[in-house]
Amino acid sequence: MSYDGRAVANFVLDFCAEKKRPITNLALQKIIYFCHVWSLIQLKRPLVKQGFEAWPLGPVLQHVYREFKEFDKQPIDRRALRLDRKTGKQVIAEYDFDDESRALLSRVADFYSQLRAGDLVELSHELGGPWDQVWNHSAAINPGMLINDDLMIGFYSKPEGQFSVQ
Repeated sequence: MSYDGRAVANFVLDFCAEKKRPITNLALQKIIYFCHVWSLIQLKRPLVKQGFEAWPLGPVLQHVYREFKEFDKQPIDRRALRLDRKTGKQVIAEYDFDDESRALLSRVADFYSQLRAGDLVELSHELGGPWDQVWNHSAAINPGMLINDDLMIGFYSKPEGQFSVQ
């Protein structure tokens, strides 16, 4: 089962708040990306429903970026919202992950949230990696600059990959 990126964002934000680790939108984007990658490799399923796009500073979930863009380089101090279709009101995007996903999210968020945002950008920009392949593509057009799951699986599954998750 895959989840709304806003719910994943809220889990990461809650986890980081509990650990007293302030987190910016830039760092949040990369942590969600690596949570998704680890889920693809270890759980054999996507974590996030929505697609990641290649932006100048790495992989981004556009809807999560928009949700927190007001914070710029400041730590995020609220949670992502979603539209409640019954009431028409904005409500906090709650999460209810299965046990495997929750355990994976905790491990990955714990590791990556200790890194600086710049280090996370560098990790996501690895030469030959999914972001690099999409950002520096040779095709005439790449609508949305989407980074597909197959690129992530292919790159991060390689034993010789610098940051292989195997």
